[in-house]
Amino acid sequence: MKLNVDGLLVYFPYDYIYPEQYMYMVELKRALDAKGHCVLEMPSGTGKTVSLLSLIVAYLRTNPSEVTKLVYCSRTVPEIEKCLEELKTLTEYYEKETGEAPNILGLALSSRKNLCIHPSVSKERLGKAVDTRCHQLTASHIRSRRQHDPTIPGCSFFEEFDSFGRESPLPAGIYSLDDLKDRGRQNGWCPYFIARYAIFHANIIVYSYHYLLDPKIAELVSKELSRKSVVVFDEAHNIDNVCIDSLSVHISRKTLEKSQTNLEALKQQIERIKATDAERLKREYERLVEGLRDASAARATDVQLANPVLPDEILQEAVPGNIRNAEHFIAFLKRFVEYLKVRLRVQHVVSESPASFLKDTFSKVCIDRKPLRFCAERLHSLLRTLELTDIQDLSPVTLVSNFATLVSTYTKGFSLIIEPFDDKTPTIPNPVLHFSCMDASIAIKPVFDRFQSVIITSGTLSPLDMYPKILDFRPVTMASFTMTLARNCICPIIVGRGNDQVAMTSKFESREDIAVIRNYGNLLVELSSIVPDGIVCFFTSYVYMESIVANWYEQGIIDNIQKNKLLFIETQDAAETSVALYNYHRACENGRGAILLSVARGKVSEGIDFDHHYGRAVIMFGIPYVYTQSRILKARLEYLRDQFQIRENDFLTFDAMRHAAQCVGRAMRGKTDYGVMVFADKRFGRSDKRGKLPKWIQEYMKDSLCNLTTDESVQICKKFLRQMAQPFKHEDQLGLSLLTLEQLESAEMRKKLEQTTHIIQ
Repeated sequence: MKLNVDGLLVYFPYDYIYPEQYMYMVELKRALDAKGHCVLEMPSGTGKTVSLLSLIVAYLRTNPSEVTKLVYCSRTVPEIEKCLEELKTLTEYYEKETGEAPNILGLALSSRKNLCIHPSVSKERLGKAVDTRCHQLTASHIRSRRQHDPTIPGCSFFEEFDSFGRESPLPAGIYSLDDLKDRGRQNGWCPYFIARYAIFHANIIVYSYHYLLDPKIAELVSKELSRKSVVVFDEAHNIDNVCIDSLSVHISRKTLEKSQTNLEALKQQIERIKATDAERLKREYERLVEGLRDASAARATDVQLANPVLPDEILQEAVPGNIRNAEHFIAFLKRFVEYLKVRLRVQHVVSESPASFLKDTFSKVCIDRKPLRFCAERLHSLLRTLELTDIQDLSPVTLVSNFATLVSTYTKGFSLIIEPFDDKTPTIPNPVLHFSCMDASIAIKPVFDRFQSVIITSGTLSPLDMYPKILDFRPVTMASFTMTLARNCICPIIVGRGNDQVAMTSKFESREDIAVIRNYGNLLVELSSIVPDGIVCFFTSYVYMESIVANWYEQGIIDNIQKNKLLFIETQDAAETSVALYNYHRACENGRGAILLSVARGKVSEGIDFDHHYGRAVIMFGIPYVYTQSRILKARLEYLRDQFQIRENDFLTFDAMRHAAQCVGRAMRGKTDYGVMVFADKRFGRSDKRGKLPKWIQEYMKDSLCNLTTDESVQICKKFLRQMAQPFKHEDQLGLSLLTLEQLESAEMRKKLEQTTHIIQ
């Protein structure tokens, strides 16, 4: 259908539209017109991606001078693929309506591991191994040696691309990862480099968050993107954690020992080159004296270690004299590594600021701040001069040099914590140095400054006003959309007590209470006997899940559950979890029914949908607070309190509730779907917790459903499931949750639409 969204003609590739999709487009257009940023929360399963793409593609076509590119960032490869599927549907609709294919180039960019088609390299399982093998075949010095000695192995796909592919740009169209691989095989070109070169003239790029937020990758991939781009962070409820991880470094004693081995190997390599080709080291020295930035001379295929700090923090000057000479630099790094090893010999936790760490470094081993700032840059230059391709083996020394550059660049917003042992094994000495970023806004600030519109969107962003605070930006619009339903197909309930009236809670004090564990078990037994097909349960942590399952086993609860349904458990091993999921789906398909026990913040809670019969009920056992005794978390809470005036309890509750909402939202993946959302903890009933759930869940949570016993909850679920079992046809949704163009344009509907949006700003 063709829509008029606030004066913009939008091609929408379906015959019907949800009311919230239209309102979402209106708010999105408002942000693009204002050339500002926005935060939009829209329920899961209501076609957020297609609304976003329809509007922004229409805007790109209508205002080519205002907006030149859409950069769509998602978290996982399946989400990237899903986005490209929607894009293909949209371009096919344009072609059908206008008679010609739109002149749009859209493509996905992923790691070499997901794009390589080289027969032997693509068999490697680890991403780093694929990168290393690729460098060994395509580095510029290897290619120049191959001209004299054809027996040296190379990559024919890259050679072909280098000879013919660079000059022939990708034709307009939408290319998923598989399409790029097919094109690569067809022409004999490397799909990874096809994509790397195509992003500069593509209209739509779909890739992972890290390509924009992690300075080490962004410097290589996203440097050339124009200011007039629109950046979308989809599924962005965890964006602050991604920002923090991209600037944090963790160094263990093992890392330091490996980096010493790396430094020895580099030293031998330098001595070998001194004996055979001293001129090469001399040329590098002169280049560093002149202060030429290495990046400008780099080739696309060479080992590139981009600077770990943000572009505006990189010093545009010559490398300091005491680390210009290659041998001096290795000696300098050795001294720094020795110092770090001494610092790791601690019996108790040490917490300090980067400034005091640098002062201590200077007083103990006379290492100044300035040469430390150039460590990453200097190592990058050395590896290129030594013509090393095995980057996988050199990752420990790279990590240490990244740490050196980061600790000497940032004095605010970071904390340095040395712990004598790992939290998981408090009895075994295993010291770790955490250089942790406290401020999520540091990594994302260049993105907000550089691009005219940044859109942060997800199904679970409540409370919306928290994101502008912790990411430190000013949105032009913030809106949360409700779910318009023809029948109430969401049933959120809070079960606060067992039948014996003992409160249900995962509170630390009551965690081991046998009555609480029994009540949780009875709740699952009762629900497994009345809910058809699949039930997904989420616990607050792996340790908690293991202790509860062990107790249930002793009490005979597990046997009772298995009389009703099969039981599968998510573990920390990805392969085991995949097998469990596969069998869970099979059990749901063949009518046996299944229960999956998993963990909030785990793999299952983030990226896997349990639509229709795969998830008829979701049970959240307890409130998924993050581990509050973590030193890093305490330091971050202190920073948020001092810098942004966010109270500790507010942030912890916000973090727990966004994860709880993410877990229960797995069951609702569309308007024809239905499911029971069980919050099994009496604390969910408190207004500070309940009020932080997304609006579209809160609406259906009546006061009478907020402190139920196990029996009451079973009765409510029975009644709800009986209603949902009644025939529900496509026609029942028309005019209510599904609108035709005429219905959408009626004045009465416009009034109704205003009520579905909760605009904060």
